[in-house]
Amino acid sequence: MSNHTPEKVLVTGGGGFLGKAIVRKLIERGDRVSSFSRSSYYELKSLGVTQIQGDISDFEAVERACNGVDLVFHAAAKPGISGKYSEYYQTNFKGTKNIIESCKRHGVSRLVHTSSPSVIFDGMDMEGIDESAPYPVTYHASYPKTKALAEKEVLKSINDELKAIILRPHLIWGPEDNHLIPGIIQRAHRLRIIGHGKNKVDTIYIENAADAHILAADRLKESPGLSGNIYFISQDEPVLLWEMINNILKAAHLPKIEKSIPKNIAWAIGAVMEFVYKTLSLSSEPPMTRFVANELATSHWFDISAAKQDLGYQPIISTAEGLQRLEVWLQTNKQGIGIKHGTH
Repeated sequence: MSNHTPEKVLVTGGGGFLGKAIVRKLIERGDRVSSFSRSSYYELKSLGVTQIQGDISDFEAVERACNGVDLVFHAAAKPGISGKYSEYYQTNFKGTKNIIESCKRHGVSRLVHTSSPSVIFDGMDMEGIDESAPYPVTYHASYPKTKALAEKEVLKSINDELKAIILRPHLIWGPEDNHLIPGIIQRAHRLRIIGHGKNKVDTIYIENAADAHILAADRLKESPGLSGNIYFISQDEPVLLWEMINNILKAAHLPKIEKSIPKNIAWAIGAVMEFVYKTLSLSSEPPMTRFVANELATSHWFDISAAKQDLGYQPIISTAEGLQRLEVWLQTNKQGIGIKHGTH
């Protein structure tokens, strides 16, 4: 870090789980950081981050945010398993397109784009898959479909002026998680193991994910030939999905999940729920969808040797240490994430 030349860096979604972790590491090493988000965040203000509020699908707002920037981390996205396709498209695809065009307009030379392994998920087991895996023909959810479109747009837009790397972190977790872990905790009383329960998955601890992003930016500067590459990043330690979920519940001091249902029944329930929620125009997420049934019943872990070799990536925080840190955080933030003892 001592030989790092400070840069002016924009992080989209800087107030989010991953974005904030990236921001903290950039600030620590002396970069001048701005964040582009819909909201303003007290912690970012306290760190001295310039906060630009706007919608990622608004080109003029994005274009202003990219003015005078050396490097962009594009971490903003609309996650989730349901909702209108148009909303995912506007944020995940159009937002990415706006970032690319704004980078080119203002001479921003480097872009690190956060994607997801779900862009290649075809509903089947993925074991030891590398970056050569193709996109599937069809998608059962708007999130992976629009994230795949965004990836393709980044790859198409790379040229001598704009260099880019795409990262695919899988199941980011850790303290301050506002999506995955609260979802598990709040649904704990009705969660069921789907399928045989022996499916393995990759995960990645939040600090390791942030480290990988900064490594990608630095290596892109040193080795422009890496531009256009996609990298899976993880703990490099596939775990049994349901064991990991139970470890998260254990960290929350909640009972583990033991009941199970067959995958085909969960998939059928998901199909019915999707139809009902769409027919009734319900805005909340259905408890089950076809995509989720497939995700929870299959293995998906990846070969990260390319990230190790090209980026020098190694997960610094082990899964065991991460779970210890998570337990401490969960026990000091019970009310904020809805942990209620004695209800299961």
